[in-house]
Amino acid sequence: MDSALVIGGTRFIGRHLVEDLLEHDYRVTLLTRGTRENPFVDDDRVAHIEGDRTNDAVLESAASTVDPDAVFDCVAYHPADVRTATDVFADCEAYVYVSSGAAYGREEIPKREGETPLHPCTAEQSTDDSVETYGNRKAECDRAVFAAAESGVRAMAVRPPIVYGPHDYTERLDWWIDRLHRFDRIVVPGDGTNLRHRVYVEDVASALRVVAERGAAGEAYNVGDRRLVTLEEMIELIADSLDTAVETVHAGPRELAAGDIELDDYPLYRTYPHVLSTAKLAALGWESTPLEAAMDRSVESHLESDRDGDENGPDRVAEERVLGILETL
Repeated sequence: MDSALVIGGTRFIGRHLVEDLLEHDYRVTLLTRGTRENPFVDDDRVAHIEGDRTNDAVLESAASTVDPDAVFDCVAYHPADVRTATDVFADCEAYVYVSSGAAYGREEIPKREGETPLHPCTAEQSTDDSVETYGNRKAECDRAVFAAAESGVRAMAVRPPIVYGPHDYTERLDWWIDRLHRFDRIVVPGDGTNLRHRVYVEDVASALRVVAERGAAGEAYNVGDRRLVTLEEMIELIADSLDTAVETVHAGPRELAAGDIELDDYPLYRTYPHVLSTAKLAALGWESTPLEAAMDRSVESHLESDRDGDENGPDRVAEERVLGILETL
């Protein structure tokens, strides 16, 4: 394969995917609505089609004019979008859909492809746009991928958990980096052993390409950091990248109540561990970036940006109340 169509591709995962494809000598075409700045506008290796992917005629035109070997679908959030795309691009060598670890419908450690059940999805949920139905819709999109494969389409899904790294518009990791950058004493929810799988964005990009090149039709592949760290260990990685020393103060529900804060108010915190098995993807020859390198790049990007993640977690005034209570205990 040497040509790729990336549906999406200018914001976060898609942007890194385009860079990875270019590094591996693909000719790349973007299909976007044109509502965001195109970082590849001056790169003559990247063509751009402007249009709404929910318009069937736009997809059909892209299929005929680009005739890509591989299609990477980064912005499909409804099952109908995937059904249409797998039909329009049925003759391509690979269709790879960006799914999510949120598609899994049962809590178990680790969550494995083909073993851990997916969320159900009602007809009403399949057309909804709320956060509450995100996992249901992603699961149904995966089932659309599997159905297409049964019809002869080489369609596959890649399931990342929380994605972090340069250009992360969610700013969840940025909240923590900002805290460690500005303060020498921070609150850590719980006992610091909370475990939530994360994945560096460049590794998601390489996983999408590897699955297109080597994956099996009708399969889903989890992608995540191969080495998992607890929340406190993640904080230590950030501190090392910032070359700073920070005192961490643990606070449970009772202590957090002093600041009217709950455990789940903290970004990247999850009460029950969320862990994805990545063995299936690794068996294709995919490798993840060492955590220290991934965090160094993420911190460098944060410091060069104006991101602070301020809307993602408790404000500092509330945390100061918690810290004050803890000082008296």
